[in-house]
Amino acid sequence: MTGPTQLAERFGTPSYVYDLDRVAAARDDLFAALPDGIEVFYAAKANPHPELLRELRSGGAHGCHAEISSVGELDAALQAGFPGDRILYTGPGKTTGELTEALTRGVRLFSTESLGDLCRVGRTALELGLTADCLIRVNNAIGAAATSIRMTGVPSQFGFDSETLPGLAAELKDVPGTRIAGLHFFPLSNAKDEASLIAEFRHTLATAAILQDALGVTFRLVDIGGGFAAPYAVQGERPVYAGLRDALTEALDEHFPGWRGGAPRIACESGRYLVADSGTLVTSVVNVKDSRDARYVVLDAGINTFGGMSGLGRILPVSVEPHESAGANGTPANLAGPLCTPGDLLGRNVPLPEPAPGDLLTVPNAGAYGPTASLLMFLGRPAPAEIVVRGADLVSVSRIEHSRTYEHGQAL
Repeated sequence: MTGPTQLAERFGTPSYVYDLDRVAAARDDLFAALPDGIEVFYAAKANPHPELLRELRSGGAHGCHAEISSVGELDAALQAGFPGDRILYTGPGKTTGELTEALTRGVRLFSTESLGDLCRVGRTALELGLTADCLIRVNNAIGAAATSIRMTGVPSQFGFDSETLPGLAAELKDVPGTRIAGLHFFPLSNAKDEASLIAEFRHTLATAAILQDALGVTFRLVDIGGGFAAPYAVQGERPVYAGLRDALTEALDEHFPGWRGGAPRIACESGRYLVADSGTLVTSVVNVKDSRDARYVVLDAGINTFGGMSGLGRILPVSVEPHESAGANGTPANLAGPLCTPGDLLGRNVPLPEPAPGDLLTVPNAGAYGPTASLLMFLGRPAPAEIVVRGADLVSVSRIEHSRTYEHGQAL
């Protein structure tokens, strides 16, 4: 079997290796953890590579829909074979131009964050002679999970504040060019445990049922969000949610008894859970430097290659594995990238066997928030290679190319 380091030796570093078999396994595991009939939207921002999108779309009854928030992600989804009626367009800054392109290319379902956003969708649809189905995204006032990364309950550009929605019922139902299809929630990310995830879903469904009565709308779709966890750039396995199916079935039967017949349809979302463990980042050691009491291992991968949130000041808690050529012992090292900025750090005091220039290191669980979540254009360094395999078979090798366009006919 050809492994990530062998592929990187062939195609160069830094490089990502994505295994489609792992993508399919994650997709199937998630559907197995959910009640039959629940739809899954893949959040393309986690990794919009068309091969991964195509794999997630396939699978028959276990095929995902696509959740996007840009025309770039729309391009990727359509290239991967998603029809417009399996795409949800989200985001707080949808421009008229973006909406026009999405509607023209077949998208009919939009998540709206405010009355102004809803009206903009409606005006654009009317100009095209269309009607857009709109979900009302809810910024719930309270949550149920005691842990996890909260996404609601605070002032935010995302969603209608839940306490204001009943008073907006008449206006929401009277926006020309739109039809209220249901609600969209995303209350937390990367739940710490199954109990937190279940508690949040129960709370979300109870809130959705209350809002359906308050708005006087029969929902056709309720997107209850996600929160499915996965290790990111560290060792570990995706959790198995053994109790989620029964708990969610019970909550759905209580609050939306017609859901088994599709009234309403119920959907979840997932990004990192579906793709994180499919990816491995391979990077080469360029230099090793001891500075006072600290060791710096300089890599050819930095925040331009694997930025995640480090470009915003968060240092990733990465773990790395040495290639077999590396030594057996060493001291904790700071992992520095090749950029001319002191902020180019992938980790501090990372345990690492004695490194040497030319050694290969791999970062596990790197299939989510990789190149497209990084400072890819900073300093104009080449983008990493993205190598897609299915088990031992090579599927494709690609690289995102930087380009510049000019107005007034100078260049296209």
